[in-house]
Amino acid sequence: MRSAGRLPFVLWVFYLTACTMAQSQAVPAKIGASAVWQIPGQFLTNAHAACDKMPDVGKCVIDQRPKAAASADAVAFSRELYQQSQGEAGIMTGFHAAAPVDFAWITYPLRANTNYGLLLVNGNPPIVNVEDVKVLDRKTMENSFQFRDLKGQFPNVDVWPGDRDGQTWPNSQPGPNGGVQFVVGYPLINGCHACARAGFAIFTWNFDAKGKFLGTSFMGLTPPPLK
Repeated sequence: MRSAGRLPFVLWVFYLTACTMAQSQAVPAKIGASAVWQIPGQFLTNAHAACDKMPDVGKCVIDQRPKAAASADAVAFSRELYQQSQGEAGIMTGFHAAAPVDFAWITYPLRANTNYGLLLVNGNPPIVNVEDVKVLDRKTMENSFQFRDLKGQFPNVDVWPGDRDGQTWPNSQPGPNGGVQFVVGYPLINGCHACARAGFAIFTWNFDAKGKFLGTSFMGLTPPPLK
């Protein structure tokens, strides 16, 4: 009877322990330079040979990386990014510490265009994708006289993800209350990737002093290139 009386308490302790372990495992590790991996010369050729006929090419390419001596941190980062980006295979090829958030350059080897991307990491949330144009302050841009005037010249103009070079870090400037703003430009293109370029739209990505993402702000447009 005594053992039976202890059983609910034992199960309760086990339940609390399991919950604590699950919560600790759910906290993401800090992203750092250990996740950087420079793509070897033959990796993509070998990966395409192994993966092009697979149902999930991106996941297969990530799974090929340990065979090419990628570190555990590099593979783990790519798998996390794969989950957050809804199936894109990205490889961190550069990292730069810049508190309260850091920069991570990403190479997307399976893309036809814009193979370089930029993430702001180790803030809240841990990964913020600078190429996610849905997050941009489009309403303010579209209501600006600059954009309305541009539409007269380029009727199908829109903001596109940036043509990053995988090397240049964005400019930063102080934000309100000790925060920071990162200034990022996006190409304005008249309807398709190969269509006419119409200048750049400039936005800031805003973080508070503790690295919490606060949203984006439209700053203005640069003029179209001279013909």
